[in-house]
Amino acid sequence: MSTLILALKSLYNRRVTALLTLSAIALSVTLLLGVERIRQGARESFSNTISKTDLIVGARSGPVQLLLYSVFRIGDATNNISWKSYRELASRPEVAWTVPISLGDSHHGFRVMGTNQDYFKYYRYSRERSLELAEGAVFENVFDAVLGADVAREMGYRPGQKIVLTHGIGEVGFLNHEDKPFQVVGILEKTGTPVDRTIHVSLEGIEAMHVDWQSGAPPVSGEEISVDQVLRMKLEPKNITAFLVGVKSKILTFRLQRDINEYREEPLLAILPGVALQQLWSLVGMAETALRTISAFVVLIGLFGMLTNILTSLNERRREMAILRSVGARPIHIFVLLVSEAGLLCVLGCLLGVLLLYLLLLLVLPLIEQRMGFFIPLSLLSLYDVAILCLVTGSGLLMGGIPAWRAYRQSLIDGLTIRL
Repeated sequence: MSTLILALKSLYNRRVTALLTLSAIALSVTLLLGVERIRQGARESFSNTISKTDLIVGARSGPVQLLLYSVFRIGDATNNISWKSYRELASRPEVAWTVPISLGDSHHGFRVMGTNQDYFKYYRYSRERSLELAEGAVFENVFDAVLGADVAREMGYRPGQKIVLTHGIGEVGFLNHEDKPFQVVGILEKTGTPVDRTIHVSLEGIEAMHVDWQSGAPPVSGEEISVDQVLRMKLEPKNITAFLVGVKSKILTFRLQRDINEYREEPLLAILPGVALQQLWSLVGMAETALRTISAFVVLIGLFGMLTNILTSLNERRREMAILRSVGARPIHIFVLLVSEAGLLCVLGCLLGVLLLYLLLLLVLPLIEQRMGFFIPLSLLSLYDVAILCLVTGSGLLMGGIPAWRAYRQSLIDGLTIRL
């Protein structure tokens, strides 16, 4: 204990350089743990977004692209699926249920998704959890809308309010469907998935918004179709973006996937969500490895900074060591003192780094949730994190042994001799 107190006092006497070293170690630990925390959180968030869905079907593109735009609302579809093909595939005997998805519109940066009531019945997330309503009910009429939890919270919407949707998915849109507003009828409970940042309307509502549009352009003046006229029309969708499929038997999944991929009427792609997710991790795996390697090198640089600091101060501390030896300190005491200083710097740097990590996560996670639509929980340190901290501290102690060994070898006479 006395050695630790002496080490603390020694660091306090060199507090400026000690604080700089401490800051370097803390920042490197924050970076290392932060990268790992966001990596794990993103993987868990992606994995929890969809559950109990056997196939996702969309226009032929790439499996990862289809997964991203249909489930995570990231990116855009290359093409649509005709309603006729959807109806034909949905009526196959091995299909238990389907959930059609129509994307392409937005509201203040939030995605609008057209679907039917089967979405609220069959969609599962986070290991078979179903969607629950916090307020109101699911849509029944053409111009009803059900909001995700974040949409309602950030926009301050409540059931009964009118909202105007925007053509396209830009955060700021100029082509608004002002003549056909929707009414909020329900708000979903928080799920921690992209559902929270989605506005759900019926497929008929999507069709009604665009009934008088031509090739993505709004109707010219005098050719608009009013809401009353639209409600008297047959609003069967012409196209959808994708659809989710539940199969009656898991054995039939691969056969249905092959049949859809060989569908002759139009080029379609059916993917297994789990397999596509693994492909996504393979794609980002190299980037993850690069980030972890950079973080590890940053920690190493921080430790080398500490080593350099202690080594360069040794010459200045020769007299201090000699005085300690003259009052009875043995070489091993000098060795332990310097190792203790390195250990204290590492332990305090790790603690400060963890504190800084949680502070940054509190600031950054809401932004990640807002911008990217997935929720990363703020959890305690995992065993992996603790192992990293122990590794950093152990490495610091080993590096502290180098200057300690040099000090150990310095003799009392060398310390008391004045060198010119």
